[in-house]
Amino acid sequence: MARAGLRAARLAPALLAALTGTAPGVAGAMQTGTTPAGQGQAAQSTQGPASLVADKVQVEGNRRLIAEGHVLVTYQGARLQAAKVIYDKAKDRLAISGPIHLTTANGTVLMASSADLSPDLRDGILRSARLVLDRQLQLAAAQINRVGGRYTQMTKTVASSCLVSDSNPTPLWEIRASRVVHDQQRRQLYFDNPRFRLFGVPIFYLPRLRIPDPSLKRATGFLLPSFGNSSLLGFGVSMPYFIALGDSRDLMLTPFLATRSTTLKFRYRQALRSGGMEWNGAVSHDKVRGGGLRGYLFANGDFALRDGYRLRFNIQTVSDAAYLTDYGISNIDRLQSDIELSRTRRDDYSSARLYSFHSIRAGDNNATLPGVVAGYTRIHRFTLPGLGGQGSLTFDSFGLLRTSNQDVVGRDEARASIRLDWRRSWVIGPGIVVSALARTTSDLYAFAQDSQVPGTVARTIPVGAVELRWPLVKAERGGGSQVLEPIVQLIVSPRNVPSVPNEDSTQLAFDAGNLWSLDRYPGYDGIEYGPRANVGLRWTRYSASGWTLGAVAGRVFRLQARQGFSAGSGLGGARSDWLTGVRLASPHGLSLTGRAIFNDQLTLARSEAQLGWTTRKVTLATSYIWMVADPAENLPTNTSEWALDANWRVSSRWTGRASWRYDFQADRATSAGLGLNWHNECLGVDLYLSRRFTSSTSVAATTNLALSVDLIGIAGRAVSGDTGTCGG
Repeated sequence: MARAGLRAARLAPALLAALTGTAPGVAGAMQTGTTPAGQGQAAQSTQGPASLVADKVQVEGNRRLIAEGHVLVTYQGARLQAAKVIYDKAKDRLAISGPIHLTTANGTVLMASSADLSPDLRDGILRSARLVLDRQLQLAAAQINRVGGRYTQMTKTVASSCLVSDSNPTPLWEIRASRVVHDQQRRQLYFDNPRFRLFGVPIFYLPRLRIPDPSLKRATGFLLPSFGNSSLLGFGVSMPYFIALGDSRDLMLTPFLATRSTTLKFRYRQALRSGGMEWNGAVSHDKVRGGGLRGYLFANGDFALRDGYRLRFNIQTVSDAAYLTDYGISNIDRLQSDIELSRTRRDDYSSARLYSFHSIRAGDNNATLPGVVAGYTRIHRFTLPGLGGQGSLTFDSFGLLRTSNQDVVGRDEARASIRLDWRRSWVIGPGIVVSALARTTSDLYAFAQDSQVPGTVARTIPVGAVELRWPLVKAERGGGSQVLEPIVQLIVSPRNVPSVPNEDSTQLAFDAGNLWSLDRYPGYDGIEYGPRANVGLRWTRYSASGWTLGAVAGRVFRLQARQGFSAGSGLGGARSDWLTGVRLASPHGLSLTGRAIFNDQLTLARSEAQLGWTTRKVTLATSYIWMVADPAENLPTNTSEWALDANWRVSSRWTGRASWRYDFQADRATSAGLGLNWHNECLGVDLYLSRRFTSSTSVAATTNLALSVDLIGIAGRAVSGDTGTCGG
């Protein structure tokens, strides 16, 4: 029989009114007579587009409206399918014969064999029914009662998000309850006498249980526990408790009970219109370090203020040197707390900063390390009229304090600097790019508690340079191209410049990013002086298929041997070491970068390489570094280390991961880890085993095993996959 629509069918809004919170009457929609198949059409109701389509629609007298045969009702994003729908005006009831399949606009699915409901669906009974929430959690019940349009009461209920079939009728996990009430307004599920089963085996029983339905992403309550075993702390369990403090704030309290530790962890987060902040910390009482309270606090925040200003802060503090590694929080050994107020505009930048440093590294003396550091920077960019080119004016100030009162090692310092930069380029002859560069820096220093330097030092360092670049481009037949670019910089600056203790430029890197720089020191204290030339060659090939291969090589030449560079920098002497670098990138997720610094005898000062590979199934990152001993950079011995991190998606459900750190100088591994993750549509399990092999006076070698379980649909987000039916 052909499908038919009911003219002026206000029955559709009535059937689905509960989904929208409005309930127009049904009786007024009834008209005497029968609408034959092939006549009539779906109508527009006052509540929005609605339609009722069935193989047969008829009205008996003025009392009963009957739609039967593949009944389909759509209204405001909701969809109802049934075999037959009867509205009885005298009883003011809807009798619906199944199978019934109702999908709401928000994704909730309700299925039943039959139903007896009020016209607005706010009250009634559904038999042999199943409720699917957010396409995840399924609740099968012998009977479902609708009460007041807000509550759905289910009896003899089984809840699960696992797939079942005739060959595998038992879900991986399920919650059986004598009664379940779903509060649609609060989006909560209330279980009476719940019994949790795993693989069909009862695990535990509770008199009452409340959980949020899957559509509620933030709700106060317990999260699933995680388990672990540590050779240092013993066996332990964590039980997170999440507290929703509002739409923009939350607090997580996590008690951690272990054989040799009692710990309370916390995390506080708050989002504001202007930014946000997060606080993480823990307090522990353990038997690892002689008893007593231990703990840590990390916090950070970032806020956008008026007039383009940005406020950022960071806090790091810990009770003792070993706490962070004992509890697997972090491997950092120098703590930094800071606050910064900055503003960035098109041609202007300003930043005011205050830092506090504290070292937990073995052998460091915090009294002789800079404990408090303050700085202010202002940069203004401009174009010089008449002269042309681009200029910038920088003001930078810096100050540091040490708590030590000893001479030299307890030195305090303050500095103010003004720097003027200018650059202009021209293209001449066969495409040669000629650039003129100039810089003048004036510094004023004040020192205290250091008899080896004057109380004040003033200096001005002018620098001038000419740069020549000749980019040569070759087009290939296949659509690729090559670019070869020789670059020479000729730099002139004074040879005799007052030197000062180097406080802000202790970490010096020689790489492709600063090969052609006027000064490779990152700060103001250290400077390069005297006539010199930065010479190098850069080559890049771009293939038509998306591959990119690049290489760079160069070195620095000086008229006079330069003293003061550390042994590992490769910049000392009249000629620096050779710098070489390579870079490879493919459209298939493969990347390779490498750098080497070596002298004319091919003796390495530094060598490093990073390899990355990312595909749909594999994520691989590995690196190797070799550095010569350099006491100036706190490297008393040669460094030779290899690191590996890998993830392999074995199948749609299994994922493995591994990490590895190896010290070739010590001829031993420093750390290693192996993990395995399994998940399906309803359950996720993560197992991770890690070992830290190194130890020191404050840190012991440890082995850790962690296990976490995620019940998807209750305490976890859904993963990709089909949703089936749950066992009854």
